[in-house]
Amino acid sequence: MGRHRKASNSKVRRNSVIALTGLIPAGLVTAATSAGATEYIPFMNAGSTTQAADTVVETPEPIADQTDAQPVAAAEAPLAQAAPIPAPEIAPTPELPTNLAASPIAIPTVNVAAYKNAEKLLAVAQPQCGISWTLIAGIGRVESTHANNGKADDLGKLLEPILGPRLDGSLAGNNVIADTDGGALDGDPNFDRAVGPMQFLPETWNRYHADGNGDGLSDPQNLYDAALTTGDYLCDGGLNLRDLGQTTKAILRYNNSMAYVANVLAWSTGYATGIVPTSDELPRIH
Repeated sequence: MGRHRKASNSKVRRNSVIALTGLIPAGLVTAATSAGATEYIPFMNAGSTTQAADTVVETPEPIADQTDAQPVAAAEAPLAQAAPIPAPEIAPTPELPTNLAASPIAIPTVNVAAYKNAEKLLAVAQPQCGISWTLIAGIGRVESTHANNGKADDLGKLLEPILGPRLDGSLAGNNVIADTDGGALDGDPNFDRAVGPMQFLPETWNRYHADGNGDGLSDPQNLYDAALTTGDYLCDGGLNLRDLGQTTKAILRYNNSMAYVANVLAWSTGYATGIVPTSDELPRIH
């Protein structure tokens, strides 16, 4: 949408957290915050048994002359090896359609891969956050309809760059934001424009940018990089996104609108359940 606020200083302030009553049904938001919060439980090797050894009767050996006795070196105990830590698992979700022409609940395959990759990386880097890929997908749906229905190559690079409107005050509802990056990301040396499928303002991107596909670059026009950066942005400040209030606080960083929060959570819940949100659950974002 290009309306989310500038870079967070990790201390987003609110006079109050506006209740979601009337915008988001209780069942919807409960499901949204529970989606993808997978608890990691280390596994143990099961099925091991201990078998008693048979009694062995040994024939006594003649006692050797003490002068012939040799010191016996103590056997070295084998070094214990640490068990490998399994990769964090992603909570199962229904199999979703992959083309928005077929269903509004669809997510293109490359987008799903980028969103799930971000969840997996963040589960290791910021385990306290508990972010679900479906929440990142909710942002992607609202901001760019999943990069215009998955118009990206297999590595996540957009086939055509996505740029938001010029933030010069000419469009009602948008802030005036003077250029912060010399036009490097948005091509505009005078005013900023939101960039990429997750619509980051240049200043915010330059603060949180991440490399989601391990190619050594952080590109706002790449699905993998943009999805991981979105997760970092939402988790910033040690937030626990298993909690609805903190999830709301995080989403408001993108767009200071409870209608926006309702839309993101509605789509997130839809991806977790396979149920298409109703029009009542998708209020108009002003």
